[in-house]
Amino acid sequence: MQLINIKHPGDRVSFRQAVLQGLGRDQGLYFPEKFEPLSDLDELLTEDFVSRSAAILHHLLGDELGESTVHEMVSSAFDFPIKVTELDEQVRALELFHGPSLAFKDFGARFMARCLAEFHAGGPMTILTATSGDTGAAVAHAYYKQADIQVVILYPRGKISPLQEKLFCTLGENIHTVAVDSDFDTCQQLVKQSFEDEALRQDLGLNSANSINIARLLAQVCYYFEAAAAVSKVHETVFSVPSGNFGNVTAGLIARAIGLPYKRIIAATNANDTVPRFLASGQWDPNPTVTTITNAMDISLPNNFPRVLELGSRHGLPLEALLSSLSLDDRQTRKAIRALYARGYLADPHTALAWSALDSRLEDGEEGVFLCTAHPAKFLEVLENTLDVLVPLPPELEAVRNEKILSSTIPGDFDSLKQELQPLR
Repeated sequence: MQLINIKHPGDRVSFRQAVLQGLGRDQGLYFPEKFEPLSDLDELLTEDFVSRSAAILHHLLGDELGESTVHEMVSSAFDFPIKVTELDEQVRALELFHGPSLAFKDFGARFMARCLAEFHAGGPMTILTATSGDTGAAVAHAYYKQADIQVVILYPRGKISPLQEKLFCTLGENIHTVAVDSDFDTCQQLVKQSFEDEALRQDLGLNSANSINIARLLAQVCYYFEAAAAVSKVHETVFSVPSGNFGNVTAGLIARAIGLPYKRIIAATNANDTVPRFLASGQWDPNPTVTTITNAMDISLPNNFPRVLELGSRHGLPLEALLSSLSLDDRQTRKAIRALYARGYLADPHTALAWSALDSRLEDGEEGVFLCTAHPAKFLEVLENTLDVLVPLPPELEAVRNEKILSSTIPGDFDSLKQELQPLR
């Protein structure tokens, strides 16, 4: 598989190199130079999720990894359920929160961990990543107690839900969590700055597990095909995706690029509406990030959006017809939570926001699928306050709810982060 650095297209690397490096020169994102369409799509959609996912990833990676190796990696990574729940004849929920960290990030984080196990030649490695809520837990659980790998997770202090924090900030061992006195965009920028510091990068053997790493992104392509297998008319299917850093939407567009013929995709955002405004005006004008009840989407500088644009400019996807984006505020999100609950479906705020965007945009004759990105109990406080009900905790959250937070706290500047990382050098 040949990938290019979007900022420097002459900088070409293999999939292995891209996984191990994370970012290219000048913080450039790696992305496939070309996509080939899948053959026998109808037959592929009849297969089980693991077999289908292995076939999709082997198709994307080409000959770089053997077919049996990819199947083993996928079988090990995707060892938890994925469910498609029908709300009515026209709308379905793609439930992606049945993994160990109760969020869709488990697919990408666990597949990337298998890739590193396959590619890493030994020596120290430090996974440095930023999270707006769910990535942290997925990465922490994917690498917990792995020999020779240290994990450092940055997150905005006080801006993720208490149970999200408990899931990854109570583990200890090789998992180091750092609360940053700023927003997620600052955390993300600190990760990028670290990769630009050559001495730090070499001393720590830095890698990133954010969706800036291509392994995470490609893994997410697979579950769009699971939804396609459940609908009756793929050509009339509309996806609605809760969108913060835009990795999930990028994965959906890659699925389209390799031949999944769905009709269109909606990027549902909260009040941090950089992309909806960009698509409406053509002006990239990020506002300061604001805090919302959909904290995983509190991002004004979505890191993956250059890849979205690349899918249009280099790969020829008709983005103007294919991609739309809609912003909903907290009041509208709470209204969506209540409306879904009245229909017998308890959804976390991000999922409810995606459903509401779909509900407002779905046309006659279309089938809709909204992506359910986190277990509702991870947002217990918001749901109980909105619905005036008690939300039961799954065992994974019950086990950590009374555990001690082990995080350190730093200001949002690079010197403070370097000092925090010093003991790992």
